[in-house]
Amino acid sequence: MNLTTPLGEEVLALRAGDRVTLSGTIYTARDEAHLRMMEEGIPFDPEGAAVYHCGPVVQGDRIVAAGPTTSARMNALTGFLLDAGVRALIGKGGMGEEVARALRGRGVYLAFTGGCAALAAARMRRCGVFFEDLGMAEAVWAIEVDDLPLTVGIDSCGGDLFESVKSKAKTQFNREFKNE
Repeated sequence: MNLTTPLGEEVLALRAGDRVTLSGTIYTARDEAHLRMMEEGIPFDPEGAAVYHCGPVVQGDRIVAAGPTTSARMNALTGFLLDAGVRALIGKGGMGEEVARALRGRGVYLAFTGGCAALAAARMRRCGVFFEDLGMAEAVWAIEVDDLPLTVGIDSCGGDLFESVKSKAKTQFNREFKNE
């Protein structure tokens, strides 16, 4: 499925494991940006927005690298964004059960493969920046993306690709090594 921001209810039909492409404007945010937004407000329209857990390398108007950061670091800092209307979180490694619950009926977590920062940057164009005083990695960058390839990691019905893989791996491990 091809998605374009601002996102609407179409994301509610997605299921964990689905592959999608995303186009439109997304916003980067890591720990410090989340904390600043909680204190001072969200500097972009959150309705239907996609927030990418990323600290990009930016040179002038060019995004040089934009790999995902570990999303679980933002578990406790995410609820206010979803309450404000954010429809998608993007990152790597999945998020906690509390975020999976908060996404129910509202949005999705989209996974991007770690180590593919150059691939991501090749599909991005810098549009603006908020909280630039936080530094390059922590500022909120407005970025235009063109067909960024993603996988639905957590869907709006509670399906969690990361938990499913973890459960299958545990079952396989127990089957292989239980009798040792």
